[in-house]
Amino acid sequence: MPPPSDDASIPAAGHFATTHWSVVLQAQQRASPAARDALAALCRVYWYPLYAYVRRRVASADRAEELTQEFFARLLEKNYLDPVEPARGRFRAFLLACCKHFLANERDREHAQKRGGGRTLLPLDFHGAADRYRREPAHEETPERLFERRWALALLDETLERLRQEYERDGKGALYGRLKGALVGDGAASYREIGAALGASEAAVKKAAQRLRQRYRELLREQIAATVDGPEQIDDEIRALFAALGA
Repeated sequence: MPPPSDDASIPAAGHFATTHWSVVLQAQQRASPAARDALAALCRVYWYPLYAYVRRRVASADRAEELTQEFFARLLEKNYLDPVEPARGRFRAFLLACCKHFLANERDREHAQKRGGGRTLLPLDFHGAADRYRREPAHEETPERLFERRWALALLDETLERLRQEYERDGKGALYGRLKGALVGDGAASYREIGAALGASEAAVKKAAQRLRQRYRELLREQIAATVDGPEQIDDEIRALFAALGA
């Protein structure tokens, strides 16, 4: 990768993200496999926050896995989404409400449908989930607060992944790798050290870091915008995100 110069540019802002609501509404169209795939991708982002919520609600890890997989299997059934309307507020609140309704219905059944049940299952890493759950805070944290915190972390992780992909696509993966610590606070090297490693001036690296942080903020707003009804809710949702993290 060529070293960054003083006027090296950070990747330009991409087009505004498709909202999660539009993905859900598209998935109601039974003739659209692409819409179903998009919904499955959303589920893969949100499954662990909901698994953590369910795990805190039930006694058995095996039962939590079964219920989480069953919930997403039903969500991927297009007729399960038929009652969804466009103006339904925050997407995370919608998902949590759906999950609560699902769990209430399951309590009325003696046994859940046999795991799998002929449905298409998502490749959810429940072995990894069990390890992650063991590292969650003490049990006095409510299921709802645990879900909120894991929702926040999932959005931040997704934002970092999109940022990494942009830099990789533009041939700036090495620059991102060196500067990522400035975003995640993991004891990043100084601008002078990064510049020496990349063959760039300290001023160029400092400018690149500023652009990285700016692009990160833009992408985070795009991620948040995709989960709410309108732009007027973005700032409130960002505040909720950092409140969930205890910031």
